[in-house]
Amino acid sequence: MSNSAINSILRPLRIGKHIARYPIVQAAMAVRVSGAKLAGAVANAGGVGMIASLGLGLDSPYFNERKRSSFFTANRLALIDELTRARSISPDGVIGVNILVGTKDYPVLAKTAAAEGANLIVTGAGLPLTLPEYTADYPDVALVATVANVDAALLICQTWKSRYDRLPDALIVENCQKVGGHFTQCEQINVPEFSIGWVISQVRDYLAENMGVRIPLIVTGGISDRHDIDQMLTIGADGVQIGTRFITTIECDANQHYKERHLHSLADDIVTVPSPMGKPSRALRNPFAEKMITDSSPERRCIANCLETCLFRDKGKTYCLLNALAQAARGDLEHGLIFSGANVSHTERIMSVAELMADLTAKV
Repeated sequence: MSNSAINSILRPLRIGKHIARYPIVQAAMAVRVSGAKLAGAVANAGGVGMIASLGLGLDSPYFNERKRSSFFTANRLALIDELTRARSISPDGVIGVNILVGTKDYPVLAKTAAAEGANLIVTGAGLPLTLPEYTADYPDVALVATVANVDAALLICQTWKSRYDRLPDALIVENCQKVGGHFTQCEQINVPEFSIGWVISQVRDYLAENMGVRIPLIVTGGISDRHDIDQMLTIGADGVQIGTRFITTIECDANQHYKERHLHSLADDIVTVPSPMGKPSRALRNPFAEKMITDSSPERRCIANCLETCLFRDKGKTYCLLNALAQAARGDLEHGLIFSGANVSHTERIMSVAELMADLTAKV
C-alpha cells in the first residue's frame, strides 16, 4: 500500500483509556482562549478538546482583585465550572486540562481536574516529575507530558518508572522551530540530522529498547492542514496537536478582535518575545511585543503572584504574563501579548470547529 493510501486514513488516537476518533489534539491556549466552548466543540468533532487552566479565575466572579490570595481559589472554582460546561457540550468526547508546572497552584489544579472528570491532564512549562502523586486516586485520568527534547522525555519516563511504576500515557513533542507561545531553545538545532522526525525516532527507540514499551507520541508546532498532519504521521508520530488554526473558529473563547487579528496575520508578523518565565515565546507583532523586545518593561504590578519563578515579580524585568495574555484575549490588541504559532495565514475566514475538523480530516 502506498504512503498516500495509508495517509488517506486517519486512525483513532488512544491516550490511556480514552480514544479520540481522530489523532488531533487541540492545543491549550491561555488566558481563556481555549475554554469550555472550544474544548467541547473539538471533542464533539472527534478530536481531543483542551481547556487551558492558566488564569481561568481572573475574569470569574470568584476573583477579588484587591485580595490577590483569592486568585488561586478563583482558579480552582473556575476550572470546575469550565469542565462542567465543556462536558455539557460534549458528554462523550475526550476532554483534557492543560496545567503549567511552573504555576503555584499546579498541584491543586491537577487534583481538581482529576476529581472533576477531566479525561486527561497535559502539562507544560516544566518537568512534571511528581504529577502521578496528584492523580493517584483517579487511575482513569491519562497523564501527558509536553517535552522539547529527548533528554526531557527520558528524565520524565525514568523518574515516573522508578517512583511510581508507571509511564506517561502519551508525550507531546514540541517542534521548537514553529510552536506557538513559550518554547525551549533547540539545543541540538545545529546537529546535521536534527529535525522533529529525528527527535521522535530518538524517543521512540529509547522507550522500545530500554523500557520495552510504545506510548503515543504527539507532535506540536506548525501544523496547520491535512498535509502537515500526514507529514507528521509519516515520520512516526501517532497524533498532532494544533493551536493557531483553532483560534479562528466561532467557538474559540477569545474576543472576536483576537480571532480577526490572527485571521489577517502573515508570517512576517511573527516575533520572538521574552517572557517572565525565562523562556522565549512566539507571538504576533504589536505595540506591546515591540516594547518587550526592546526591554521596555511597563510599570504594572504583579496581579496574582501566580508563577513559582517570575522575572517580573522577582526582578522587575519583562511584564506580568497573566495580565498580558488576558488583555489580548479580551480584545486589547495594543496592550496584550498575542501568542501564535509560526504558521499563520492558513485560513481565509472564521469558521466553525466542525468545519475546520472536517477540513483537517478530509481524505487526500
